[in-house]
Amino acid sequence: MLHATMLRRGLLSWVSRVGGVLVLLCCSLSLLYVMTCSPPLSVDPPLSLALPRSGPNHASLGPGTGGGGGGAGNVQSGGPPGSYQVLLQEREEQHHLHISSLKKQISQLKEALQESSQQLKGVQESLKRASGGPSEGQEAGAGSQGGFLGENQGAKSQQADLQDFLRSQAAKAEVSVGVRLPSEYAVLPFESFTLQKVYQLETGLTRHPEEKPVRRDKREALGEVLETALHSLNTPTGEKERTSKVYTPSDFLEGITRTEKDKGTLYELTFRGEAAQEFRRLVFFRPFGPLMKVSNEQVDTSNVPINIIVPLSKRTDKFKHFMTNFREVCVRQDGRVHLTVVYFGTEQMSEVRSTLENTSREANFKNFTLLQLDEEFSRGRGLDVGARAWKGGNVLLFFCDVDIYFTADFLNSCRLNTQPGKKVFYPVLFSQYNPALIYGSPEHIPPVEQQLAIKKDTGFWRDFGFGMTCQYRSDFINIGGFDIDIKGWGGEDVHLYRKYLHSNLLVVRAPSRGLFHLWHEKHCADELPPDQYRMCMQSKAMNEASHGQLGMLFFRQEIEAHLRKQKKPKKT
Repeated sequence: MLHATMLRRGLLSWVSRVGGVLVLLCCSLSLLYVMTCSPPLSVDPPLSLALPRSGPNHASLGPGTGGGGGGAGNVQSGGPPGSYQVLLQEREEQHHLHISSLKKQISQLKEALQESSQQLKGVQESLKRASGGPSEGQEAGAGSQGGFLGENQGAKSQQADLQDFLRSQAAKAEVSVGVRLPSEYAVLPFESFTLQKVYQLETGLTRHPEEKPVRRDKREALGEVLETALHSLNTPTGEKERTSKVYTPSDFLEGITRTEKDKGTLYELTFRGEAAQEFRRLVFFRPFGPLMKVSNEQVDTSNVPINIIVPLSKRTDKFKHFMTNFREVCVRQDGRVHLTVVYFGTEQMSEVRSTLENTSREANFKNFTLLQLDEEFSRGRGLDVGARAWKGGNVLLFFCDVDIYFTADFLNSCRLNTQPGKKVFYPVLFSQYNPALIYGSPEHIPPVEQQLAIKKDTGFWRDFGFGMTCQYRSDFINIGGFDIDIKGWGGEDVHLYRKYLHSNLLVVRAPSRGLFHLWHEKHCADELPPDQYRMCMQSKAMNEASHGQLGMLFFRQEIEAHLRKQKKPKKT
């Protein structure tokens, strides 16, 4: 009984304690609910300002990253924890979407880069097969290494292969070695240029033999080449290139350029050297890509004499004028010239000899040879005899006519554009129109020196003529010389020109600003074959005046009739 009573008292005590605890718990929950649901007493900053932002200067929020924890730790108190969590999840999803977009773009760029690399490898592989080099399969072992180092090496290899490809373009072009050509129509002529002008054969609609001002794209290209050449001269990379002279644009003498449409553009620039007879020549090639320096060499022309060979028959008055120019340019200015005159027949031979002796005596000039051939005049025969008569070793030959006027600059061009076994020079001379038609009457014709202006109405580039040429005697002998069976006017120079085109020698064909053909009346002999007679008449027609001047002569009667009508008083 006692035990039952004690048991009831203990149970009541435990129940009362549990009830107290439950009451305290309910009060605590009620108080916590009131504190949680009540509005804040102060205004907090906007939530967007409290959250960290994505960007280069802010930490990004990501799953399981320190940025997410840091962002959560930076959230200011004053709002419900549930709303913070929702906003954090939304911002995290935005970053995930942005990262996915960036990854997709990177993947697309990698695919494009891989496709371009495959195309470049295909071009390189074809070039290697053409040149007999190692194939892609033989080099596949080098590309099996992975990782960043392998990718870096692959990029360097691609850059080296690209350089090899550009250099192969220069090797295929006519830069230092000539190629075999089928005829004179396949020759790509050079353009010559100075700091101010470009002398061109392809005159286009302007019909101007010289271009000034130079077209913008051409001016920028030539300016870049000139700037690169001066930088190369003034910042030498080797001991052989070092010089004490500082080169400026005023040292630039002349350049030639031409563009092969499937390969690139070649530039050859000549500068004055340190000594009077020294020059610096730089060769550049633009293979439709970066400009590459092909060579930088010093050219010494002080010991390069020129043997000028002139075939002659009668025409002693023209020969006297020729010797006047020869004395001034070759004897007084240049001083490294030998003259060989091959005279046909005996008539007026004494006058020619007297002219040479007077020049020798007055100018103290002894370097001349007079050869006489008692046979019918043949220009090719005379030049061939004059070239073979030289016994002083290999010499630079200039085949010239008696009606040619040249300057000291041309003699330098003759030396610089020829090289034994490599290059021959076929300058395009400027042919003078009939001065009587240009200046109106013989009384108004100025001295010869003042007539030598390269203008549209004073003359034209004689691009159909191949008679004036500079070449070394060894090349002339090895090529077989002239066809001496051709008699009279024309034909022999074209045959020789074609021989050089069919050889491996580089033919430099460019307008020459210092070589002029003086006007003289042409006579086409009746005994010439039909093809030669036609060539002679075409040359005669082009030799008189420009198209516009000939038109004014042809319509002169109509023009005079119009002027007479204009002078009559009008009836009122």
